[in-house]
Amino acid sequence: MMLRKLGCRPAERRARQPMLTTMKGFMARRAPQRLIRDGIDPAPLMLGNDVLGNCTAAGIGNHIRATAALAGYQVAVDTPDAVRFYALSTGYVPGNPATDHGGVEVDVLTTALQQGYALARQTLFPLWGTLEPADLNAIRNVTAGLSAAYLGVQLAVADMWTDAVGNPPPLWDTPTPAGRGDPTPGSAGGHCLLLWDYAGTADTDVVTLLTWGTRQKATWRWVRSRLMEAHGLAWRQLLPAGVLSPTHQDWDALVSANEAYLAGPQAV
Repeated sequence: MMLRKLGCRPAERRARQPMLTTMKGFMARRAPQRLIRDGIDPAPLMLGNDVLGNCTAAGIGNHIRATAALAGYQVAVDTPDAVRFYALSTGYVPGNPATDHGGVEVDVLTTALQQGYALARQTLFPLWGTLEPADLNAIRNVTAGLSAAYLGVQLAVADMWTDAVGNPPPLWDTPTPAGRGDPTPGSAGGHCLLLWDYAGTADTDVVTLLTWGTRQKATWRWVRSRLMEAHGLAWRQLLPAGVLSPTHQDWDALVSANEAYLAGPQAV
């Protein structure tokens, strides 16, 4: 039986928060109609999200792994790495359940930008920026060009349903089958997950989400109904070059936006 915790607190905004609209050429593109990555294994890991509400930290660790997979190799990210970063970015005290309150995505991303995501052999520093959650073309551009989109969703109790042996639904969709509990978005709580690929752009086309150490299928209409925030992470030291990658001008714009953010006041 798969144990699953949540842990994404309500979406917030910060002063001078980097926005991916600064990458004008990259964001103005028409995203690919299909993004099929069946032959690439992003190798997502649970990273402690079965016992802790550390999905925001686990999401960054799995974003590192997804990005590396596109370049044909893998980066070791362990549960202690994710728990250590969860403590650094949220105030969680390891071993003290009373401090396990989840994380605000923008604050978790700010910590990664400022202090890095420490692994056993290296510390990786992402650039990042926020997207308007209603802009699905922008979310697809980020998925295609920056390896995966970092999302905050409001899960329903029905999404947490498992069968008699503890397996989750093979597909998240709306409407939800009867008998699975409250279908209201947010009735279960907030969760951080990654968008990895998609079979098309229609409401009923299927996407692949990386969460809880596995690939979860969902429809675009499910994503639209649950989405509360969306961000792009960029690991310049990991991301392979490709036709869908940002241009040098767009990279420079993202660097400038992150530098401006660090130079201003943040409440973390």
